[in-house]
Amino acid sequence: MTHPTIRFAKKEDCKAILELIHELAVYEKAGEEVEMTESTLIKDGFGANPLFQVLVAEDDNKIKGMSFYFIKYSTWKGKSIHLEDLIVAQKHRGEGLGKLLFDATIKEAQKLNAKRLDWQVLDWNEPAINFYKKLGADIDETWYSCRLNETEITNFFN
Repeated sequence: MTHPTIRFAKKEDCKAILELIHELAVYEKAGEEVEMTESTLIKDGFGANPLFQVLVAEDDNKIKGMSFYFIKYSTWKGKSIHLEDLIVAQKHRGEGLGKLLFDATIKEAQKLNAKRLDWQVLDWNEPAINFYKKLGADIDETWYSCRLNETEITNFFN
């Protein structure tokens, strides 16, 4: 391994980003749930009004991890960042890439004057929980994640 670079993703990186998304979904036992496509990533993330940002960890001209986040707003605090996914390819875990990506995400939060950085972690994902605890994260077990899926949204008033 040479010295990894952390940089903002480009359109051309969407294939590698999608591969990381699929790898995470399989790890989280939900591989069949991914509906994302490369063209949707390009349309939603690299147009006039990007809906998300991606920092990638690149080494030897290969993307080995990413931090996928977007701006949100807290009625109590103000501008915040939601870290949707912090992914390091399984074969590259333990190389320090997760910490480099997390640090780069924190730097972006500082540049944006974000009041919070929020994310979720599955309750069974001990390696991730331990990683975040080691970084000093407050893991709040009092909030539930709530969601309506696309079908439920579509049929809500029917």
